[in-house]
Amino acid sequence: MVVLQNLLDLNHQELIDWVKTLNEPAYRAQQLMRWVHQLGVTDFSKMTNISKSFRAQLQEKAEIRIPEIMVRQHAKDGTRKWLLRLDCGNSIETVFIPESTRGTLCISSQVGCGLNCSFCSTGKQGFNRDLTTAEIIGQLWLAVQELSPDNQKVTNVVMMGMGEPLLNFEAVTRALDIMLDDLGFGLSKRRVTLSTSGLVPMMEKLKHRIPVALAVSLHAPNDELRNELVPVNKKYPLKQLMAVCKTYFENEPRRKITFEYVMLKDVNDSIVHAQQLASLLKDIPAKINLIPFNPFPHAPYQCSTRESIENFKEYLLRKDIHTTVRKTRGDDIDAACGQLAGDFKDKTTRSQRWQKINIADLSPENHVQ
Repeated sequence: MVVLQNLLDLNHQELIDWVKTLNEPAYRAQQLMRWVHQLGVTDFSKMTNISKSFRAQLQEKAEIRIPEIMVRQHAKDGTRKWLLRLDCGNSIETVFIPESTRGTLCISSQVGCGLNCSFCSTGKQGFNRDLTTAEIIGQLWLAVQELSPDNQKVTNVVMMGMGEPLLNFEAVTRALDIMLDDLGFGLSKRRVTLSTSGLVPMMEKLKHRIPVALAVSLHAPNDELRNELVPVNKKYPLKQLMAVCKTYFENEPRRKITFEYVMLKDVNDSIVHAQQLASLLKDIPAKINLIPFNPFPHAPYQCSTRESIENFKEYLLRKDIHTTVRKTRGDDIDAACGQLAGDFKDKTTRSQRWQKINIADLSPENHVQ
C-alpha cells in the first residue's frame, strides 16, 4: 500500500526537502505553498503553473487531506465553532471569534488534554493523542475557506483550543512556521499566540525556536493554590516559571507576556490574591487577562461576581499592570474559554473517573435538605 505524503504536514523547508527527493527544484515548494495555503487549492490538476509531469507525480505520491467538518455552530454574538472529525474517528473543536478590528481563530493542538486543570472542561474529558501538523494547520485552512464567502478573515491565531501546545512541540512549531511564512498564511508573529500552562523547559525551547506571542495560564498567585488549580505547577513551580518569563522577551523589551487568570468565586479573586499577583509579576513584562469562569456540567466552581472582578482589575491597574477582562464569547454554543470538549475516546480514563465522582456528588445522601 502506497502511503501518500500529506503536504499540510510539511513546513516550507520540509517541502523543499521533499520535492528534491522527486528530483524537482526548490521553487516547486514555493509554488505548492501558494496553491495550498494562499489559494486553498487541493486538486493538483488545477495547479496550472506546475508542469504536467510533476502534477502526475503529485497525484501518485501526495495528497492534501484536511479534517472533515461534522458540525457547524453559530453563536448569537457571531462566534463560530466547528466540530472536526479526524481520520482516527475522534473529533476536535475550533472556534472563530469576530471583532470589529480583527478575527481570532482558536486552534486545538491535542485530542483532549494531557493536563488536568481543575476548572477546565477539556481537561476533565481526558486525553487521546497529539494532533499532526496537518491536523493543526488544517483547522486554519478550513476556517479561511469557511469564512471567505462572508468576507470574514482570520487576522489572529491563538493556540488556546483543546490541549497543551508545548506537549506537542514539533507538530505545533511546524504549524506555526506555516502560519508565519509569507508563502503560507503570512501572519505577524505578534498576531499568533501560543498559550501554555507553564512547561518551563519547553518554554525555553520555544523562545529560541519561533518568536510568536506567549500567553501563560497562571490562574493563581501562589504555589499552594496553583498546585490545586494547575497541577503541572507541582513540577514547575512559580519560581521556575517566573524565571523563564522574565527573560522570555529579553531581546525584544517592548513585548509582554499575557498572563491568563480565570476568576473563581471565593477561590482566587480576593484583593489579597491581587496583591500577591502584583508582587509576583513586579519584574515581569506582563499584561493580565482576567477571564470570567465559564461553567460546565458539575463544575466545582462558580464565576466571581462582577464587583469582585472589577475590584481585582482596579487594584492591578493602580499597580501599573496592564489588565483587561476578557469578554465571554460563544458560551451559548459551549465555545467559550475552558468549554471545548470535542468527541473522542479518552485513553486516560479521566472522564470516567470524573463522571463517577459527580454521580456520587449528586446522590441524595450527599445533600442535606
